[in-house]
Amino acid sequence: MNNTKIWGVMSYRHQYVIGDLQGCYSAYLQLLKTLDFDPSQDKLWFAGDLVARGDDSLNTLRDVKALCEQGAAATILGNHDINLLAVWRGATPLKKKDKTAPIFEAPDCEELLNWLRFQPIMAFPDAKTVLVHAGIPPHWTLKAAQGYARELEVQLQASLKQLDRLLPKLYSKTADEWHDHIHGYTRLRAIANYFTRMRLCKADGSLEFSFTSSLNDQMPDDFRPWFEWQVPRERKILFGHWAALKGEVDLPYARALDGGCVWGNCLLAYRLEDGVVITSSANCS
Repeated sequence: MNNTKIWGVMSYRHQYVIGDLQGCYSAYLQLLKTLDFDPSQDKLWFAGDLVARGDDSLNTLRDVKALCEQGAAATILGNHDINLLAVWRGATPLKKKDKTAPIFEAPDCEELLNWLRFQPIMAFPDAKTVLVHAGIPPHWTLKAAQGYARELEVQLQASLKQLDRLLPKLYSKTADEWHDHIHGYTRLRAIANYFTRMRLCKADGSLEFSFTSSLNDQMPDDFRPWFEWQVPRERKILFGHWAALKGEVDLPYARALDGGCVWGNCLLAYRLEDGVVITSSANCS
């Protein structure tokens, strides 16, 4: 690679943070052309949900893995990625809307999914930003969130026997309340819910899962989008997950990056050095 190190820090021509791919492989390839992406000079950061309802989750996953292994990309885990692991390990059935069956039939399935489970929950693309899939609740500091993310990562990266115990425990139709003494699988499920499923919450972090609409729609009483609870943050939170926002939320402390490509819109790439957003020229087929 032609990247250079300045005082021990890798220097790139451009770094981009890309919202949920959802297996939209054709749109993803078009976006790379639009970016004039050069893996020897540039780096991509993915906001999770690499797979699920797009045209080709298998090749999307293969491509992202290859770029990560050559140091030209990094990804975090989203709820659809964790669900993919759960289907792989028999913890939950394959959803009818997900088009991920070819992954389980592929000769490199085990290699792909063992790689996927070792990807982080939270990342720091540069000195000014933090990347998570759904968000960070108002009652967590960034330092605390980093510790909670690591707790979940350790369990996902443990032995397959431990992974098989964990994955069935990460699913619940109701949200767990966060408190000082929360522990065990209830704690891990709550951590996963905040990082990968959150949209609305109360000031104390109480979650609500049924609302998936836009900001113009009626929300349950006392709940607001997590990013509307303004708390001091030393980094801007970059997030995906909420497709109905279409990437239109851009606040000093939070930036939405899921353009809703799989629903007929486009992929978004946020250029780190100046905050410019570039869109794909094609939506998901």
